[in-house]
Amino acid sequence: MKSKSRISLVVTASLTVLGGASAPALADNASAAPVPTSGAEWFRAGRSAVEANKLVNRELNTRRAKNVILFVGDGMGVSTVTAARILDGQQRGVDGEWNRLSFEKFSDLALSVTASANQQTSDSAPTATAMVAGIKTNDGAISVDQSITRKEFCAEATRAKSVKTIMERAEERGMSTGVVSTARITHATPAVNYAHISNRDWEANNTIDSDLGANALPAGCTKVKDIAAQLVDFNVGNGLEVALGGGRPYFEPNTKVDPEYSTRRGRRTDGRDLTAEWAAKPGAAYVWNKVQFDAIDVRRTSRLLGLFEPSHVKYESDRANDAAGEPSLAEMTRKSIQMLQKNPNGFYLMVEGGRIDHAHHAGNAYRALTDTIALADAVKVAREMTDDKDTLIIVTADHSHTLSIAGYPSRGNPILGKADTGLGLLGVSPVATDSLGLPYTTLGYLNGPGGWTGNGSRRELNPATELYTAEIPFTGKRPDLTSVDTTNPNYLQESAIPTLGAETHAGEDVAIYANGPRSYLVRGTLEQNAIYHVMANALGL
Repeated sequence: MKSKSRISLVVTASLTVLGGASAPALADNASAAPVPTSGAEWFRAGRSAVEANKLVNRELNTRRAKNVILFVGDGMGVSTVTAARILDGQQRGVDGEWNRLSFEKFSDLALSVTASANQQTSDSAPTATAMVAGIKTNDGAISVDQSITRKEFCAEATRAKSVKTIMERAEERGMSTGVVSTARITHATPAVNYAHISNRDWEANNTIDSDLGANALPAGCTKVKDIAAQLVDFNVGNGLEVALGGGRPYFEPNTKVDPEYSTRRGRRTDGRDLTAEWAAKPGAAYVWNKVQFDAIDVRRTSRLLGLFEPSHVKYESDRANDAAGEPSLAEMTRKSIQMLQKNPNGFYLMVEGGRIDHAHHAGNAYRALTDTIALADAVKVAREMTDDKDTLIIVTADHSHTLSIAGYPSRGNPILGKADTGLGLLGVSPVATDSLGLPYTTLGYLNGPGGWTGNGSRRELNPATELYTAEIPFTGKRPDLTSVDTTNPNYLQESAIPTLGAETHAGEDVAIYANGPRSYLVRGTLEQNAIYHVMANALGL
């Protein structure tokens, strides 16, 4: 049973000292005190928060960690956290601005500089590598240093430029390890833990072969293994114990029909069925649907591979529509911890909310925010299942997105709705408008596919295909949103710079939230690769 977090204790203590005044004593994912309604209450709430922090700082947890859990919200910038916090509260019928997501009550906080070795605004491969390997590297690189070329086919050259990851160091110590993602398990962020490769796109052998073409390998050179093969063949320590996410075809031969979609086949051209190879290991199990997942007896299972979709797992808001059934990120986190905490030597686990990023790229704030809330739910599960005394939990993002919160909407205005002026009680129109007199939404993107297209139509997201539609005509320089339901889950927020493809990453710093042993090391503005060194220090590596 998890002990009460020290921050909850000190907040309670500060309230006692202050005579029970209203204060922001927010429990995980819920308000434990009413929203202040007067200047005096706001004053007492602010004072109580400071008093609580004073007590926390007197009780720094200097213990060595037994376990480390790294949560990565892919693309979860600060604006995403803020908007998700508000949406979560509004969906639950409480004040969204007063609400806090589970990880926002962690004891320590810092900013992370996400620039890679060669990019001001980075992609997920080098940013995730920084977090788990302790170095900065180039765009597209998976746990190799910046001296490697983007398409280095030679396994020997790749090995020479590889950097040992926190997962590998944990396995060498005899710990159990796992990786969970709502993206393909071979995607960049999960892959950096167990794979070393120059090109993040080489998820199956056919992609390497396609890029190599007719070019011969250099003398004495062995072709590098693809990412899926590296996962199954991972042999550091006693090997990876848990891997849960999407990406079935990358593990299956092109002669094998997908078990869920009869028109889909595997991608591998080398004849290997990696799912069968995994299942053949002693005590191992492979699952691809919710029923199988739920039936896993963790007491009798030593290794678990779960691949729940041909590509990425469904968005949280669409998961219930999957015929075969898929576990939530929180459920995958729970099962993983149950598997890993059997080891008395401790464990390392990375959990990625990978589809936050994909929804942002699509310009669809609703799914980005609901997947952020799902990540917060998974963090809450992890804290409930572990003890602050021996488990370091870090929650962060690999990079941000161009999402912004704009206008002057009144408190409580729907975060997915149109901005209001906050002046309705003064006889002023409550609807905020642009210079053309057209309403606009609180949430928008600097660039992306939303807003308008060259043929004069506004796009929406088709959840069945995750492709765009262009069925809503408009006139003028911007669409008139007066009669448009911008809270519709499929609505694509407008972008200042319309793009034919996806919205882009953003380059500003992201937050690092930390709780548990040595979490006090997370403070200030840190280069992203410092996250690895915080985890290594906490584990005594």
